[in-house]
Amino acid sequence: MEKNAFSNTLLNRDDCLLVIIDIQERLMPVIYHREIVLENTIKLVRFTKIMGLPVIFTEQEKLGATISDLKNELSGITPISKLHFNCFYNTAFFDQVRHFDKKTIVLTGVEAHICVAQTALAGIQDYNIHVIEDAVSSRTMENKKIAIERMRQAGVVISSTEMFIYEMLVKAGTDEFKEALQLVK
Repeated sequence: MEKNAFSNTLLNRDDCLLVIIDIQERLMPVIYHREIVLENTIKLVRFTKIMGLPVIFTEQEKLGATISDLKNELSGITPISKLHFNCFYNTAFFDQVRHFDKKTIVLTGVEAHICVAQTALAGIQDYNIHVIEDAVSSRTMENKKIAIERMRQAGVVISSTEMFIYEMLVKAGTDEFKEALQLVK
């Protein structure tokens, strides 16, 4: 079977950009399942280092800094400050996305029904958008659930942390697989 036979359905490591939206000090204490969102987002950032994937992260103005455990993992990357809920309305964000020249954007963060959804719904016009369901949330479970359903209806791919990791790895037995295995154990 030819290598690109599944290009429309499976992720390609050469074409992915991870975007982390607003996992910040003042917002996270009120987020439903915040510990799971933070844990999975950190896992994803560690995985991007193994795979050499680019990462962008945003901070909504007036919500404090990115949670320190996550920010430590993102050392060397400057957060993009924003006022708009839809990240694509921010020039710095849009410029970074264009700079990386990837067709697939993988989204994590909060809040699912506001910034994540608006970014996903705007981005779906020009990009393949994947939302990592176990790395996004809202203040209420209901808002998260509605956001996931709305994004799915619009054509956004809903995935999970482990699905993303194993899809990017493609096969077992490699050094990357052995390193990534430590993240999912």
